[in-house]
Formats: sequence, structure tokens, C-alpha cells
Amino acid sequence: MILETERLYANEMTQADLPALASMLQNPEVMYAYEHDFSDADVRSWLENNLRRYRELGFGLWGIYLKENDQFIGNAGITYQKVENKTVLELGYLLEKIYWHKGYAREITAAIIQYAQDKLHAPEIHATIKTTNAASIRVAENNQMKRTKAYTKLYYGIEMPHYLYTRKL
Repeated sequence: MILETERLYANEMTQADLPALASMLQNPEVMYAYEHDFSDADVRSWLENNLRRYRELGFGLWGIYLKENDQFIGNAGITYQKVENKTVLELGYLLEKIYWHKGYAREITAAIIQYAQDKLHAPEIHATIKTTNAASIRVAENNQMKRTKAYTKLYYGIEMPHYLYTRKL
């Protein structure tokens, strides 16, 4: 187990998580901020990228599970992301739609921020959030993250307006 909260725990994903991961990443409602449909190959690549991150960096996007029944509910964790010409340590998460609006995102992101501070000794952590993603903006602000930049992110050839949220640790 990488970390735990009152209701959740995070662990490295494995190939056994592929069906649940595909269900989430191929749900257009969950992936609306990406404006990109995920194929089976995209899902496998997502998992493989995180398995590589675990090996090379010691962190990545972890599987998030309910403590009460070990149910996979999404993924969350830390990656490096390019924001304009700078690479930042980014906190990110995705949850299956049936687990939205239950406080899980706020709960797991607070634990990840603590992990970045205690385990990685990071001076700050960031979140890149599409400007129309009000729920993720609330999660960031509830975790004392401050909007520090507005910028345009190019993703699969689509220009998307984003905010960068930052928290000093």
C-alpha cells in the first residue's frame, strides 16, 4: 500500500486492473476534460506508462480502492507534466463517475499532497485543470492550492485552456 485515508487506499496498478481502468478511461463522461476517446491501445498505454513510472521514478498514478471492499474506483497520484516551457510535479486523479461528489477526490488528493511533502520532499505541487472543470477547481482550492497561471495546453492536436494550481509545501 502506498498511502491510505479514512475510506481509501492507493496502490500500484497491475495488469489485473486493466478492465476497471478501461471502463473508466473509455467512459466519455469521465474523460470529458480530455476531449479524446480512449481506445483499448490507449488504455494499455496509460497503464504501461504508469508501470514504467513506478519503476523509474517510484511514483505515478496509483490505483485508488475503497477500503471496505477493495473496489477500484479510479486512479490518482503524481506525474511530471509540461506546462509551457517548464516541467512541474503534478497531482492528478480520475474517478469512475459513480464515485463523484462523495468527497473521495478531495480525500485522496489531500493524502497525495502529504505524500509529496513527506516522501518526495517536494517544495511544491501543481494541478493542471481545464478552465471549465469546476469540480476539480473546487478540489484544488479545498486543498489550499492557488491559481498561479492560465495557459493553453495542446492535447491530441486540440488547444485547451487550462489553469495551473500550485501549493507550496
